Amino acid sequence: MWGLVRLLLAWLGGWGCMGRLAAPARAWAGSRGHPGPALLRTRRSWVWNQFFVIEEYAGPEPVLIGKLHSDVDRGEGRTKYLLTGEGAGTVFVIDEATGNIHVTKSLDREEKAQYVLLAQAVDRASNRPLEPPSEFIIKVQDINDNPPIFPLGPYHATVPEMSNVGTSVIQVTAHDADDPSYGNSAKLVYTVLDGLPFFSVDPQTGVVRTAIPNMDRETQEEFLVVIQAKDMGGHMGGLSGSTTVTVTLSDVNDNPPKFPQSLYQFSVVETAGPGTLVGRLRAQDPDVGDNALMAYSILDGEGSEAFSISTDSQGRDGLLTVRKPLDFESRRSYSFRVEATNTLIDPAYLRRGPFKDVASVRVAVQDAPEPPAFTQAAYHLTVPENKAPGTLVGQISAADLDSPASPIRYSILPHSDPERCFSIQPEEGTIHTAAPLDREARVWHNLTVLATELDSSAQASRVQVAIQTLDENDNAPQLAEPYDTFVCDSAAPGQLIQVIQALDRDEVGNSSHVSFQGPLGPDANFTVRDNRDGSASLLLPSRPAPPRHAPYLVPIELWDWGQPALSSTATVTVSVCRCQPDGSVASCWPEAHLSAAGLSTGALLAIITCVGALLALVVLFAALRRQKREALMVLEEDDVRENIITYDDEGGGEEDTEAFDITALQNPDGAAPPAPGPPARRDVLPRARVSRQPRPPGPADVAQLLALRLREADEDPGVPPYDSVQVYGYEGRGSSCGSLSSLGSGSEAGGAPGPAEPLDDWGPLFRTLAELYGAKEPPAP
Repeated sequence: MWGLVRLLLAWLGGWGCMGRLAAPARAWAGSRGHPGPALLRTRRSWVWNQFFVIEEYAGPEPVLIGKLHSDVDRGEGRTKYLLTGEGAGTVFVIDEATGNIHVTKSLDREEKAQYVLLAQAVDRASNRPLEPPSEFIIKVQDINDNPPIFPLGPYHATVPEMSNVGTSVIQVTAHDADDPSYGNSAKLVYTVLDGLPFFSVDPQTGVVRTAIPNMDRETQEEFLVVIQAKDMGGHMGGLSGSTTVTVTLSDVNDNPPKFPQSLYQFSVVETAGPGTLVGRLRAQDPDVGDNALMAYSILDGEGSEAFSISTDSQGRDGLLTVRKPLDFESRRSYSFRVEATNTLIDPAYLRRGPFKDVASVRVAVQDAPEPPAFTQAAYHLTVPENKAPGTLVGQISAADLDSPASPIRYSILPHSDPERCFSIQPEEGTIHTAAPLDREARVWHNLTVLATELDSSAQASRVQVAIQTLDENDNAPQLAEPYDTFVCDSAAPGQLIQVIQALDRDEVGNSSHVSFQGPLGPDANFTVRDNRDGSASLLLPSRPAPPRHAPYLVPIELWDWGQPALSSTATVTVSVCRCQPDGSVASCWPEAHLSAAGLSTGALLAIITCVGALLALVVLFAALRRQKREALMVLEEDDVRENIITYDDEGGGEEDTEAFDITALQNPDGAAPPAPGPPARRDVLPRARVSRQPRPPGPADVAQLLALRLREADEDPGVPPYDSVQVYGYEGRGSSCGSLSSLGSGSEAGGAPGPAEPLDDWGPLFRTLAELYGAKEPPAP
C-alpha cells in the first residue's frame, strides 16, 4: 500500500510541475517534410520543468515517474522519444513510443540529489528532430533515512570547580545528512541522557552548561556526560545519535593548608654545622599545582636565631636547618612556632580562609664529643728580627668543652713551618723562635697549630697563627745600582753629571731618610749634592777635572737615620771624554769608550774566554776523529777473528807447477796416525801440545792431501774452536776435493772417519754449536 502511495506522489509531482511556456519557438524547416523558409510558432508543442522521485524506493518493477508528450505526436506511431543525460539508459529509461519515464533502481539523495536530462522527439523513420531538445531535471525527494552524528565526538572539556550555575562548558554539534530544506528530517534537538543534575544542554545550540553550584574537585574531579541529538524536531519516529563529553573540574585555591599535627619534635647533635638538615614539615593542602605551593616561616625570634626554614624544590615541604653552631653545654633545647602559608591566594575564595596554619616545633640538642676549642679564631703574634733562638713569641690556648680539666697537647704542623723557624711547648702552648729571623728575607710566617686531647687523640682542632717579623735597622744604605758614567772635557763648571739613587732594605719609616756625602776639600774633582729625597746629584766643580787615561773613582758615603745609624761607602766611576758639539761622545779613553759603548772589561774578557773554549773544543773533536779513524784501520788489518790467510797469488790450477810448489804440502802417506784414546776437550786449553812427526816429501794427490788436512784439523786439540778458512791459489776444473769445511769432514769421502765425539761433551760454551750441528740432517730426496 505504501508503495502505491509513493508512486502516486511521484506521478502527481511530475505532472503537477508540467506547464507551457509563453515564449515562441522557431519550428524547424522541413520538420513536416515541406521545403521552404522557416516559420515561427506562437507556442511550444510540449514543455516540462522537473520530475520528482522518492529516494530509497525499491519496488518489484520500474517506477513510472513521468511522461513526455509532444503536439506533433498524433498517435500514428511516427514519433519516437529519446532521453540523454545523467543516468539515461541506466537509472532512467524512456518508452520511445509513449514517452513514459521510469526509474530502474533505488536512489539515495545523499549520494546525488538531482539528475539533469535532455528529451527530444524525432521522426521514427528518418530520426529527424521533430522538436528542439529540451532540458529537464529529476529531483530525488528526501526521506528521513540518516541519523544525526557528532563528527568531533567524543568531547573533552574543563571547567573550574566552584563555578556558578550556567557556566558554559563546551558546545557539541551534530550533523544530519538529510535535506534540511525539506520537512523536519534534519531538524535536531539536543538532550542530556546522562550527567544530570550536574550539567544541562541547550536544545537548539548544543551548549553544555553547569546545572548546580559549588561543584568541588576534591569531592569528584571528573564527570561523564552523554548528549543525544534527535531529528524530526525531537518528535516520535525521529532518528537519534549520541556522544560523550568528559568534563574535568580544574583546581582553584579553595582549601587552606593544614598541619596534620600540632607539635613536631626533632633532635640534632651539637656538632652539626650550619646548613645541616634537622627535619621536614609538611602542611596538607587538598589543592594541586600552584594552588598547593606553600611558604614556611619561623614566628618566634628565639628559633629564628639558631634555625632557619625554607621550602623544598617542589614547594610542598618545609626544610628545617641549622643556622648557627649549637652548643649542648650552653643550651639543650629550642621551642618555636612555624607557619605555613599559601603563596597564591584567589580573592574570590577569601571567605574560605585564612589560607595559613601554625604548628609548634621543639628541637633537642644532643651532646657529642667535641675537639678542643681555641680561645681565638686566629692568632696574630709579633717578634723582632735577629733575636736569639728561644725568644718567646706568644702563647696559644685551647680547652676541652666537654671536660675543661682535660689536658691538651700542642704541636706545629710541619708543612706550615718547613724551615723550622719556631717551636711550641707541648703542654703550655708557648711559641718560641728556633732560629734568627730576617725581616728582609720573610716578613710573615703562617703557622698551623694543632691542639689534641690527651685522652682522645681523634679529638683535635687547628688554628692559624700569623707571626709578623718586626724590622730593625740592620741594613746599611747602598746605591740602587752600579754607576759608571762620563763627562765631556768641555763641560761647564757645575754641570750635572749623574743623579744617584740610594736603597735601604729596612722597612720604610725606620730609616727612610738616606744622606749622601762626597769628597771634601779643594782638591776634589767632583761635588756630591744631597737632594734630601733619597737621591744625590754628582756635579762638576768650578775647577774642571784634568783629563787622564784612567777613569775617576768618586767615593760617596751613605748613612741612614735609624737606631743605630748605619753607613756605607760606594764608588761612582766617571770617565772624561771628548764630545761633539751636540754633547755626544766623539772619542774617549779605552775604559770610558768601552763603558759608553756598553762593553766593560769584564764583558770583553768573558767573550775572549768563550771564543778560546770553542777553539779548544774544535781541536779536541778533530783529534778524536783522527784517533778513531787510525784505530779502525789497524783493526781491519790485524783482525784475525775469522783466521783468514790471504795470498795475493792466482795460480793456474793443478796443471800449474811453477806458481805453487806441490812438494811443500806434506805427503799424506807419511802422516802419523792419530793418537789413540778419546780426543781432548776443546773448551779448555791443552796442557801440552802434541808433537808432530816430520813427513817425507813425495808426490801426492791433492784430494787426498786436503782430506788429510781436514781430518788433522778436526782432531787437533790446539786449533781454535771455530772454522779456519785457508785460501789456496788454486783455480782448476774437475777437482775432487769437495767441501773445505771441517764441519762436514766427518762424513766426507777421501778420508777415514775420525773418532765421533758428541758436541754436548764440549761444555756450556759450545751449547749453541751443539744445538745447531748436533741434530742429524734428514736424508736428501
